Amino acid sequence: MKTTERFSNRAEDYRRYRPGYPRGVTALMRETCGLELGARVADIGAGTGILTRLLLDAGFAVTAVEPNDAMRAAAEEDLRGYAGFSSVAAPAEQTGLDGGAFDAITVAQAFHWFDAPAARKEFQRLLRPEGWVFIVRNHRREGANQLARDYEGMLKTLGERYNAIGHRDREARERAMRKFFSADSLRIAQFDNPHVMDWAGLRGRFLSVSYAPKEGEPGHEEMLARLEEIFNLHARDGRVTFDQVTEVYYGHLARCQASSLHQAHE
Repeated sequence: MKTTERFSNRAEDYRRYRPGYPRGVTALMRETCGLELGARVADIGAGTGILTRLLLDAGFAVTAVEPNDAMRAAAEEDLRGYAGFSSVAAPAEQTGLDGGAFDAITVAQAFHWFDAPAARKEFQRLLRPEGWVFIVRNHRREGANQLARDYEGMLKTLGERYNAIGHRDREARERAMRKFFSADSLRIAQFDNPHVMDWAGLRGRFLSVSYAPKEGEPGHEEMLARLEEIFNLHARDGRVTFDQVTEVYYGHLARCQASSLHQAHE
């Protein structure tokens, strides 16, 4: 399956149950990086528009770039009332947008799907001089408590289907970010972002991820049964809470040869 098609039948769960991002992300963009009201932002791999909405609420003009039709349609339906919103059907590596037109690029929960060297080259083309890139990721603290350990243990029963995603290793992630951003440019910010869910929310969050067995696939019913056991064991007043942090990797991109980028990516 193409990476751009992985979420076609998960868009509604993604839209309803994936966690959002804290306002600290846009405060960072405004107060630390100096982006002004009306600044043009390309939200690459925008999905159903979860980060896009936060950017629009902060006063930015946002172009959501999303190749998956179902995900993009959900964003367009939810965000069409914003005057600063537009969308385009395109991958991160070849957006078709005007060069030098954007003050910033954001990527939320999607960077690990990109061809990093090709995306970097495209981001350089899109950005104005001294433009910013913000790569944003919600991250469960996997060993934070027994709920987290039980949930992670359940996911690990999926074996390679879960492990192949490969974006949970913090050290590997930071190495990739250092290669992507220009030398001495990379900065990292973190924000606490706990995710509180009832049973429908936990079930929907699980079903929204690319590695969860879909209805009719082997393991689907068994995984949901185990998930419900975990929920019932840890719920308080009908809710469970994931101890979660939002990480933001941000900085500038240097101009360099595509060949060296491919070498670094390897």
